[in-house]
Amino acid sequence: MQYTEIMVRYGELSTKGKNRRSFIMQLAQNVRGALIDFPALKIHADRDRMHLILNGEDSTQVIPKLSKVFGIQTFSPSIQVDKNPAALKATTEEIMEAIYSGKETFKITAKRSDHSFEMDSHEIQQFLGNAVVDRFPDIKVQMKRPDINLRVEIRRDSAYLSFETIKGASGLPVGTSGKGMLMLSGGIDSPVAGYLAMKRGVEIEAVHFASPPYTSEQSLQKAKDLTEKLTPYVGSIQFIEVPFTEIQEEIKQHTPQGYWMTLTRRMMLRITDAIREMRHGLVIINGESLGQVASQTLHSMVAINEVTTTPIIRPVVTMDKTEIIELAEKIDTFELAIQPFEDCCTIFAPPQPKTRPKMDKVLELEKRLDIEGMMERCLAGLKVEAISAAQSQAQVEEFADLL
Repeated sequence: MQYTEIMVRYGELSTKGKNRRSFIMQLAQNVRGALIDFPALKIHADRDRMHLILNGEDSTQVIPKLSKVFGIQTFSPSIQVDKNPAALKATTEEIMEAIYSGKETFKITAKRSDHSFEMDSHEIQQFLGNAVVDRFPDIKVQMKRPDINLRVEIRRDSAYLSFETIKGASGLPVGTSGKGMLMLSGGIDSPVAGYLAMKRGVEIEAVHFASPPYTSEQSLQKAKDLTEKLTPYVGSIQFIEVPFTEIQEEIKQHTPQGYWMTLTRRMMLRITDAIREMRHGLVIINGESLGQVASQTLHSMVAINEVTTTPIIRPVVTMDKTEIIELAEKIDTFELAIQPFEDCCTIFAPPQPKTRPKMDKVLELEKRLDIEGMMERCLAGLKVEAISAAQSQAQVEEFADLL
């Protein structure tokens, strides 16, 4: 069936009051970014709904991408028809012939935005309901939870019919809650943490620590590929590669094994916080899950967090590994994450890391390190790359009819 438009319902955005306009603008921008491969598609966003005019684009390719955009509660592909009873009846019969198998119940739900139309909502429902019963005498009408709910909307320009309601990704449009720096390793947890942060409207930039030659090009590419897995939810994500070799070598050379992990994580957090400040982020996001490894005990978190006052968001902190894996499989990062390319968190992992590091000992050991010099050299070598699901970029169109 050839659809002509998709009607988008906002869900949580509808509660935003005076801020609704900015939320809808951001959602429209994110939809445009997610659907960059469909140049003929036009977006019209108003106060209550968004309409995607397909202009011949293939809805079967648009729908899977649209379903991943945060901020959309549900959406319905629609067919545009002439605004007259004969056309409505003919299209209703055509739709029902295509989808009715002989067993389903049905109802007609009509909405008349154009009050100059010759029938009101109740009359439209009765007229089209009778047409369906005449065509299928054995069909049953059911007003509550029917198998088929055929929606008819009469607007100023045309009439629109739809029968599918597809669940969206819900949440808030990415970018409406500010920017955060995601500490992205090559593992299972951090991409899931990034996904959950984006679902609450946080724009993420991925910060990845690389330690060549100890970490390989395959390990770096794996991190970029994990980032790309998150781009369908927003369109594009900035990937920041941090050169970390010198720092890990210095920690290994000048400090005891038991504290390598604590000191390494403290340096990572310092650097991520400096990047956040440089790039005007508000928070740091990571994939720590309480008690999962030595650096994720409460004692370790306290010792590591001491280097910053910036809020640290841990979306998966209360989840067990099974729950995290289920989400990783849902967002298609799991198989990639388990590829055997070591990252810098594992290559220098000590055999017996401290799970309850002492703060006075940590501070004493850091006196052996040129922290300011290492950070300066590290930050000078940052590499920033835009990771996109699509190869090309396009400017966001103007949404002139946004209320």
